[in-house]
Amino acid sequence: MPGPVLTTSPLPALASAQPATPGGLDTAAGLLVPHDGEPVLDVRERPERWALLWLIGAAVRQDVPVLAWGTGAALAGRALGAVIYPPGPVWPTEWSAPPRGAAAQREQGSVPVRWTLGRVTALAAPELPTAELDAFLAALPAWSSRRPGSDLEALGGPDALRRVVAAFYARARQDAVIGPIFAAHVHDWDAHVDRVTAFWSTVLGGGAQWRGHLGGAHAGLGLRSAHVERWLALWSQTVHAELAPDTAARLDARARVMARRLRGPPRAET
Repeated sequence: MPGPVLTTSPLPALASAQPATPGGLDTAAGLLVPHDGEPVLDVRERPERWALLWLIGAAVRQDVPVLAWGTGAALAGRALGAVIYPPGPVWPTEWSAPPRGAAAQREQGSVPVRWTLGRVTALAAPELPTAELDAFLAALPAWSSRRPGSDLEALGGPDALRRVVAAFYARARQDAVIGPIFAAHVHDWDAHVDRVTAFWSTVLGGGAQWRGHLGGAHAGLGLRSAHVERWLALWSQTVHAELAPDTAARLDARARVMARRLRGPPRAET
């Protein structure tokens, strides 16, 4: 029998949801983290906020599906190590950049209004669309196991991933915009493809194959916006040529998250 759906705040729209507790995660079917308007960035002397961050992290570690919105989405992002931005002209509440490895499905200006990472779905808006809640709840009975195949397995495994990476570099090396950068800095192509494959394997749930910092790995290359845009275009062409449409779309979305990090943090409009 599926366990209960837990919530971190009272939720009139779902009276059957039970208050979330750490012990309840062991049998929970899912965790809801609604908007509560409470702080996310500054939680000094707010032990209840630290407890929520721990609870969300524990749900992720236990593969409990999570749906979070508003400040709940910002909490989920912080629990997953994302950068949190204060309210302002860009967005009226605190909001989260996508955590490492997340896919942003929708954006409003510089704000990712919907992102997913594993079984976490986060929406920046304080009001949750009914369709989102219905879809989340409808999917829960289908998850008979909390440990489905990773995105890496869906792609076809490490060998298939390496073929995609190699196909990308076959295009990139011939490209007039980014080809010269690779030619100047890559001297052992087999080793480079192996390193990038390890990076993508880590991103796609294949374990900690790569350790490093995305920005640091690209420091000193003289990258400009045109280079990043061309990299995105070639990556998109490659994954859509090599993979099934749904898998290609996931890898494309993850690459866009990386591109945003390479460009730097979003700036508030003035």
